[in-house]
Amino acid sequence: MALLKEKIGYGFGDMASSMFWKIFSYYLPIFYSNIFGLSLVDAGILVLVTRIWDAVSDPMMGIFADRTKTRWGKYRPYLLWVAAPFSICGILLFTTPDLSYAGKLIWAYVTYVLMMTVYTGINVPYGAMLGVITTDTKEKTVFSSFRMFFAYGGSFIALFLWEPLCAFFKGTVGVSMATSWQLGMCVIALACFVLFICCFLMTREKVRTVSKVSIGKDFKYLMSNRPWWLLIGAALCFNLFSTVRGATVAYFFADVIGADAHLDFGHWGNVLFYSGLFLGVGEIANIAGVALTVSIAGRWGKKSTFIGVNVALVVLSIIFFMVPLSASGYWIMMVLQVLISICTGIMSPLVWSMYADVSDYAELKYKTASTGLIFSSSSMAQKFGGAIGGAAVLWLLNGCGYITPAAEGVVAEAVAQPQSAIDCLWWLMSFIPAIVAALAVFVVSFYPLTTDKVNDICARLGEQRCRENEEIAREKASLENTD
Repeated sequence: MALLKEKIGYGFGDMASSMFWKIFSYYLPIFYSNIFGLSLVDAGILVLVTRIWDAVSDPMMGIFADRTKTRWGKYRPYLLWVAAPFSICGILLFTTPDLSYAGKLIWAYVTYVLMMTVYTGINVPYGAMLGVITTDTKEKTVFSSFRMFFAYGGSFIALFLWEPLCAFFKGTVGVSMATSWQLGMCVIALACFVLFICCFLMTREKVRTVSKVSIGKDFKYLMSNRPWWLLIGAALCFNLFSTVRGATVAYFFADVIGADAHLDFGHWGNVLFYSGLFLGVGEIANIAGVALTVSIAGRWGKKSTFIGVNVALVVLSIIFFMVPLSASGYWIMMVLQVLISICTGIMSPLVWSMYADVSDYAELKYKTASTGLIFSSSSMAQKFGGAIGGAAVLWLLNGCGYITPAAEGVVAEAVAQPQSAIDCLWWLMSFIPAIVAALAVFVVSFYPLTTDKVNDICARLGEQRCRENEEIAREKASLENTD
């Protein structure tokens, strides 16, 4: 039985990753188009190319981590080694150099590729740790829930404070908008560095696995792993759902909601209705969803839970399109955001736990411990979803005539968007995510690892590991006798 300290420590790792990831996913597109000064087309190509490279590099990192041997284990040492480069690259990513357009475009490519490379270097081994910190499938779900609880907690802190933090540096310190974003990222980067180090210090690898086949066979077995393919497809759809909505929110609030919208609390006054509040409340609701995951998945099973949650996402997303732009409508948007975020909060630990089941399935069937390679595929799906979703948002907005203030040389408040762009923003917040969630339901309906199947795999795998350990002990004793 794992200690509470280990579960909290494991959660700190994704708390750090998520603080960066949510800022990248939700604010980097509007940073590139409205502050850094890239066109929507160039920004879209940038997001797509760099994220595809990032996704392709994940399996390579997984294979490398699977074959790492240190006194700290296979995967845990990367938390120590990559924490500082991770934080530094994040700051460079949100730095706007005084260069020509071509120079800034090159800077954006270089810093984005560097950031995604170090993200892979720390996040793939971190994810693979779930397969070696416990052997119990239910405890893996608990660890996964702790991970997501802290991930969404970190996301809430980052998203809720991001705009006020940048406004503080711009208004109080008196720096430019571009510099305020850079300084804001310095604060986030420092917090993430500390969290990664805490994760390293508070966790331990308890399962020692050894890959007994070549890299080529690892890939061959992965390509023939049907549950892996189906889960990859379903997870890609889920991440595409989250990325499309998340990348659209900043634009939606800037050009549809406006800067003067408030939530009316009656006698208690009102609160500014801004994108950071909308996203931050969503992160709190995500935490509630995470807390529900273990009990719901335990009662319904992981596959049924996946299907039920995505059906709910389809319905809620369609309803969002019908909400009026009014004081009461803003409250309805918040309620829908809470409900949608509870659903996505359930999904996140569920998917990670299902990857652990796929890893066990592969070890039993193919007799190879390729945990890092399999978990890197989950990161690959996340990044492909981010690449396609982020680029699609920018390209759709460009195709619908969206006007970027930086390109036009005007302040954001002075831009009146065409109706086609406004309609596109509504679709990006409703019907398009609904279609993606429906596709996820279709894909996962073919997923074969039911609750009974997973329990059988765990029992047989336990017996297999016992036999292997006995063989290793006999070989060691034989060598000692020979000496």
